[in-house]
Amino acid sequence: MLKKIFIGLAVVLIAIQFVKPEKNISDDNTYAITTKYDMPDDVKKTFEVACNDCHSNKTVYPWYSNIQPIAWFLDHHVVDGKKHFNISTFTKLPIAVQNHKLEETIEMVKEKEMPLESYTYFGLHKEANLTDTQREAIVSWASAQMDSLKAHYPADSLKMKPRPKPAK
Repeated sequence: MLKKIFIGLAVVLIAIQFVKPEKNISDDNTYAITTKYDMPDDVKKTFEVACNDCHSNKTVYPWYSNIQPIAWFLDHHVVDGKKHFNISTFTKLPIAVQNHKLEETIEMVKEKEMPLESYTYFGLHKEANLTDTQREAIVSWASAQMDSLKAHYPADSLKMKPRPKPAK
């Protein structure tokens, strides 16, 4: 019986190797955050090594991303990361949403919620372990962008509209 279970499990593990998620490898930067917002080189470099893999349309995949079910796990993180903050399509968003995303960036970086621990487990992506200096640089940059938005747009245009409450 144990032999049949092992063989069945092996067949399933081999079969799932042929079901792969689509790779996130677009190079389209038409609406990238850097097309509208100046970003110092140090912040840009930090974004490249610590943020882009999950928060842009161009992920640099490690070798183990070709193994299932790991590829599905990584794909889920990339899809979820881009849903919350996509560097590659940032300027397509309404200005109030851009302002809100900058505010969320400040909060997530200050509270050390980004990058996710799962991104740096087992010594993976060591360069993504942000130093206090890198965190301060990102926070200062995002705060400066929010200040610039406040100087160029009416205050009410920078506030998110309340979401309608679902009908009961």
